[in-house]
Amino acid sequence: MTDMNQNNQDVQQGFGHEKVETNNFLMIVLILLVISIGGLVEIVPLFYQKSTTEPIKGLQPYTPLQLAGRDVYLREGCYNCHSQMIRPLRAETLRYGHYSVAGEFVYDHPFQWGSKRTGPDLQRVGGKYSDEWQRLHLINPRDLVPESIMPAYPWLEEAPVNTEIGKNMEALRKVGVPYSDAQIAEAAAAVEGKTEMDAIIAYMQVLGIHLK
Repeated sequence: MTDMNQNNQDVQQGFGHEKVETNNFLMIVLILLVISIGGLVEIVPLFYQKSTTEPIKGLQPYTPLQLAGRDVYLREGCYNCHSQMIRPLRAETLRYGHYSVAGEFVYDHPFQWGSKRTGPDLQRVGGKYSDEWQRLHLINPRDLVPESIMPAYPWLEEAPVNTEIGKNMEALRKVGVPYSDAQIAEAAAAVEGKTEMDAIIAYMQVLGIHLK
């Protein structure tokens, strides 16, 4: 009996579960430590895998007009209803096409993955519809899809594109997107006279076209 009491005292005095569970600060520190180690173990190796760091065959950085369209896409919150990540499940690939791979997104900062789908996934929408279909759909989705609950974006037809898109390209070059000085210098001229409608259509028409 004496030995059992002694053992209980040793456990209570040691670094046991009771000490962790009754000390909120200590538990928080240990949880953060475990999550940090686990995250490093899972994430760091990805930086050295070619499949996650090299672009797939044929992939090019966005043109100035496509990049301006991507900015419009982000500004209008399209990602709140449309993901760009097809999972490797039969039901998904039958509906949307080839599952998404990391090499498709090496020039995306930030990438548009996600799981929220009020509308369909757009990763393979490039080339699926004509430019005119996309324009009409954005002006009033219900003209083409009567049951659609997507908002209309008619003002994009009149809004001019941001001609300072070259600054965006300079920023992207700092994080690894291989834009040349010439491409950046010619960016303003490339979007001159274009509308935000032209830009967002150009962006969507290039989504997922390099992997079939």
